[in-house]
Amino acid sequence: MQQIPERTGLAKVMMPVPDPHPDVFERQWPLRVADIDRTGRLRMDAAARHIQDVGQDQLREMGYEATHPLWVVRRTMMDLLAPIEFQDMLRVRRWCSGTSNRWCEMRVRVDGKRGGGLIESEAFWININRETQGPARISEDFLAGLKRTTTVDRLRWKAYLKAGGRADADEIHEFPVRFTDIDLFDHMNNSVYWSVVEDYLSSYPELLTAPLRVTLEHDAPVALGDKLEIVSHVHPAGSTEMFGPELADRTVRTLTYLVGEEVKALAAIFPL
Repeated sequence: MQQIPERTGLAKVMMPVPDPHPDVFERQWPLRVADIDRTGRLRMDAAARHIQDVGQDQLREMGYEATHPLWVVRRTMMDLLAPIEFQDMLRVRRWCSGTSNRWCEMRVRVDGKRGGGLIESEAFWININRETQGPARISEDFLAGLKRTTTVDRLRWKAYLKAGGRADADEIHEFPVRFTDIDLFDHMNNSVYWSVVEDYLSSYPELLTAPLRVTLEHDAPVALGDKLEIVSHVHPAGSTEMFGPELADRTVRTLTYLVGEEVKALAAIFPL
C-alpha cells in the first residue's frame, strides 16, 4: 500500500498511481478529432468527459451500476503535464485515493502511449440518492473495493476557492448555456464547465506552454436558460497568500461562474 502525500489544498501532491495493482482500473481508446483543439491537443473539457466515461466503465465492471448509478462531482483538479496529441492512443487508469461513507476521491491518469503526453487528475465524487437527490451512503462491499488502493477513510470536504466579484474583475463575459449542455440531472454537465476554462485559455495560449494545474469546484447547478457570466481575476505573484503560501510565488488566475449574484462554480489556474 502506497503512502498518501500530505494534502495541501490547491498545492496538494496527488497520490501516485499504484501500478501494478489489481484494483487500478484501466481502459484504452484512440484520441479522436472531436476532442482536440486547433493544435491537436487533447482539450480539458474532452479530458473531463473521459474522466466521467472511465468512471462509468469502472462502475459497470465492478457490478455496481444498478445500485450506485448516480454521482455528482464536487471538485476536479487537473494537471496538464505534457500535451496529448491527435492520433495518440490514450491509456486511462482510475483508482480511489480517499473514501468516506457518502463520497470518495478518485484519481485518473491519462497517458498518451505513443507521444508521451500526460494528464493527472483527482475528482471528489458524491454518491447521490435518486429520490432525494441528496448524498447517499455507499454500500460496505463497494467501499471495501475502493479502500484497496488507499488508506484514507475519513475524507472530508473542504473548499479550496473563494468567489471573486464583478467590481474588481479583470474581465467579465457571458457564456451561453445550450440545450446540448444539459445532462440527466437537468443541469449543465461537468465537462461544459471545462469548456469555459478552454475558452479562457484560448486568449492566453502562453499558459499552455508550461505544466499547468486547473482546479474547478462546483457550488450550485447551472440550468438551461440561466444567464451565466464568467468573472475573471488575475493575482500576480507576490500579491496575495489567499491560495496558500506554496502559491505565493506565482500568478494565479481565477474564474467565478455567476448567475446573477449566485456563485455556481469556481476555477483556479496556475503554472506548476
